[in-house]
Amino acid sequence: MKRTSFSGWLSQAFWLIGREPLVWIGYMLVIGLLLGVGRVSLALGVFLAVTSLFVGVGVAKYTDLKSSAGHSVSLYWAISKSLPLAVLAALSIVLCWFVFRLAANIYSEEWEKIAQFFYYWELTPENMDDKSLRQLAGWLYSSAIVALIFVLLMLTTFASWFSYPLMLFKSYTWSQAKEQGNKAVTRHLSAIYKLLGFVFAVVFIGGGMMPLLTPVLYALVSTLMYVSYQTIFEPG
Repeated sequence: MKRTSFSGWLSQAFWLIGREPLVWIGYMLVIGLLLGVGRVSLALGVFLAVTSLFVGVGVAKYTDLKSSAGHSVSLYWAISKSLPLAVLAALSIVLCWFVFRLAANIYSEEWEKIAQFFYYWELTPENMDDKSLRQLAGWLYSSAIVALIFVLLMLTTFASWFSYPLMLFKSYTWSQAKEQGNKAVTRHLSAIYKLLGFVFAVVFIGGGMMPLLTPVLYALVSTLMYVSYQTIFEPG
């Protein structure tokens, strides 16, 4: 039986990634490009970041099923199953972000920044010249790292850590997923606190010190989200 503990979740996450390394390398390469393209605008960056994170939960499910006897699934199935809900979640978070930013821009009378949320071209030679590889990666992935932190905060305040996988794999509504997810958090409070503390530390420290590893952080968070859900709600 899989362990419902922080150490168990962490070991299971690394085990899943190790079971299909080529799949995860491909996932990280694709989202690495998408997260860089997201520099075109904050809205696009947040949308691509959130979508990438939640599609990763579907990829983790695919990896888990493929490693289990008696299951024959395709990567296309995992992506097509997770993508619609991931897009919907991403659009919701983009809307929330825009409302927060709109209020701040109106309050500070920075009217020009309202439109910049949707389009602000910064991919110019002036912005990319004279930067080391680490500085360039930090610049390209800065919005992706901020978006990841924002999503984690949204999940732990307005929803639940388990909301997305419950909606994806059990077809719960948002309110049902939040209620059941919060109950699970209460039952496993110590393990969840350790998990969230680890995730926030990795994102803050890893994203700041080694921005090139941002796609790796996304893969790790997606997998941890799945394995923690799976051991609690699908322990068989």
